[in-house]
Amino acid sequence: MPAFPQCAACPYDWSERACRSPRGKGPENCPTLRERELARESVRILEADPALMAFARQASLQEADGYSGREKGYAAVRPAKTRLEEVAEFAKRMGYTRLGLTFCGGLRAEGLAVHRFLEAKGFEVVSLMCKAGRVPKSALGIGPEGQVDTRCDSETMCNPVLQALGANRHGVELNVLLGLCVGHDSLFIKHAEAPTTVLAVKDRLLGHNPLAAVYQLTQYYRGLLAPEPD
Repeated sequence: MPAFPQCAACPYDWSERACRSPRGKGPENCPTLRERELARESVRILEADPALMAFARQASLQEADGYSGREKGYAAVRPAKTRLEEVAEFAKRMGYTRLGLTFCGGLRAEGLAVHRFLEAKGFEVVSLMCKAGRVPKSALGIGPEGQVDTRCDSETMCNPVLQALGANRHGVELNVLLGLCVGHDSLFIKHAEAPTTVLAVKDRLLGHNPLAAVYQLTQYYRGLLAPEPD
């Protein structure tokens, strides 16, 4: 068994795990049982920063408020709100007035819909599409053979760093990501100054629902589990 945590492979039932019960169980690499100092350090980090503590507290309250039937116990709770609603509600909890909407051009219709939704909820919205700036992919050392359209002389690259800089410049208090590509989302999060939440991710094949492949890993998508060739 590796020394590092592998919570996803925990052999114990959800109700019996150490992270769920004071008398719960865990394997040798269980972070709840073996990394108690990290747990204490995480609390110290929150306590040392009132703004961070407020953010964490409101996020936890938002989690609970996303369910109905809580008074009947854990087995009876039901989902009550969409992710879209929760993004707006959490921003209100935090007292934010200006949100950043960072979206992919492939989801421009969805971007407009979300922009209008957030404005309807009373927010100022700074929205930035991935192609803003019109920087050619040649700036990355990419020629036509590495472009989406190989016949184009100068294809515009996605520019999540520009999107982050734009959000920073215009005083965004919370960034909302919509459909950025793998890697582009990472670059945005790395360079954004305000906290970032994800409304939806990019999955070109599955209509931006990557969990569809996860749900089918033992059935129609079982081929994805095959070992990679040498």
